[in-house]
Amino acid sequence: MTLFRVLEEAFGAQDWWPAQSPFEVMVGAVLTQNTAWRNVEKAMDNLRAAEALSVAAILALPEGELAALLRPSGFYRIKTARLRALCLFLERRGVAVAPEKLAAQGEWPDLRRDLLAVHGIGEETADSILLYALNLPVMVVDAYTRRIGGRLGLLDDHLSYAEVQACIETELPPADVPVRNMLHALLVALGKGYCRPRPRCDHCPLNARCAYSAG
Repeated sequence: MTLFRVLEEAFGAQDWWPAQSPFEVMVGAVLTQNTAWRNVEKAMDNLRAAEALSVAAILALPEGELAALLRPSGFYRIKTARLRALCLFLERRGVAVAPEKLAAQGEWPDLRRDLLAVHGIGEETADSILLYALNLPVMVVDAYTRRIGGRLGLLDDHLSYAEVQACIETELPPADVPVRNMLHALLVALGKGYCRPRPRCDHCPLNARCAYSAG
């Protein structure tokens, strides 16, 4: 939480996840796999222009047409199958019209298990959906989290996703969605601006606390 406060002072409030609806968050969580967010935005713009940003609209589209809309996001054939699988899951759960209502169908560990059973939904994608679309208290772990935690000397490289998540969760207020939301967003901001593969340590707000910078 000390690091959280330092980053909050340095970067201020974050608008993340950028989306116009919970379903758009879900779509973005699938499309952002293995690509930059700017490419996701292009695909989202295509879906929006085609009036295809709903479960029903996506399932109604022929796969070839959907794949063409998703092409800017990369691996578009794979993502077409994954996005359709997610939409079919939401339809089966009876929340196609309002996917955010999935949050009322159980405790978050059970919902997480169900999401992980959907084709193409991994841990980071599932947790992004839980936190940002369903407003549930789950910490998202991504490449920025691992890189920053490792350089600070707080996380070992060999830790699994679940172990990294557990390490962070023990330091956070229980069931505090805004803190988890903001912390992940702040780590993204730090990772993009400073803690890059080739880091910009000199002006990093965590410079004085970083084992990598000190070394």
